[in-house]
Amino acid sequence: MCPEKLPEKLAAFALLLLVSLAQAQQYQPPRAPDGKPDLQGNWSNASITTLERNSRYDNLVLSSDEVMRATQQHPQNVRLETDDNLVQGELLDGSDLAQGRGYNAFWIDPGTTFGNIDGEYRTSWIVDPPDGRIPFSEQGLAYKASLREKNLAFDGPESRPLAERCISTAMRVGPPMINGLYNNYYQIVQTPDYVVIRTEMVSHARIVPLNKQHGMATQAPMFGESVGYWDGDTLVVETTNFHALQQETAINLSHNAKVQERFTRTSDEQIVYEFTIDDPNFYSQPWRGEVSFRQVPEGVYEFACHEGNYALSGILAGARRAELEEE
Repeated sequence: MCPEKLPEKLAAFALLLLVSLAQAQQYQPPRAPDGKPDLQGNWSNASITTLERNSRYDNLVLSSDEVMRATQQHPQNVRLETDDNLVQGELLDGSDLAQGRGYNAFWIDPGTTFGNIDGEYRTSWIVDPPDGRIPFSEQGLAYKASLREKNLAFDGPESRPLAERCISTAMRVGPPMINGLYNNYYQIVQTPDYVVIRTEMVSHARIVPLNKQHGMATQAPMFGESVGYWDGDTLVVETTNFHALQQETAINLSHNAKVQERFTRTSDEQIVYEFTIDDPNFYSQPWRGEVSFRQVPEGVYEFACHEGNYALSGILAGARRAELEEE
């Protein structure tokens, strides 16, 4: 960028933010046949913004000049310059896939821009606590340490993380629904009685009945029991009764944890997704976040994980061989 044009670029950028904020405040969402806001479509939360704030950032919100500089210098973008000889800003055409590697730059979708909420570019989705960090209690930190110790064992499938076994990647499926390195697409379908959120990762469909009561305390579904209702033009989803395995995912949730999610369509291209987690078993306080979901034209493709995945069988075979050698 030419130095003499930088002030003009920044002024235009600031004006764009003001216009976007004004439009969001006046926005009227499209309506479903029952009069409720229509949230249906395909959405993505891929973004440079992460759940917790990285130590390189001091504040929640980036100024217009900071966001331009931080985007250019972000480690994801820098890494892509050397990943499979990729030129920054260019995508691979797939011709290298015959080399047999799964996780090259062709597949990843980490996002290339910071999330924008109310005209502000955010450094973290967490807004409370103000430091943008998960407020683990002492018990929560001890449990995290025990999980790390457990995951060092390779003697059986029970000791391997759920994501490695393609059972659950809870941060993507939710609640809450947080972006990652790839598979950040979601499909929302709604009727007057139900809302269904289908995730690209693990291809899970979360079925949310509307205006019902929680009643599955003894059954404990894997991702908890979700029920929803409309608060004006905002869809509110409340989830509890989590399965015990949910404690072992990236965001630990005990059986009686409560997660509230709020979906508000702020433009034709965006849903602002808010979540609050209340779980005294692992956290010192309830904590809250705001995530930007943008509409995407592509469909949500079928997810495949274990097809051709021989890692777990190899791990178990190695463990059995080690046992034989000890005997």
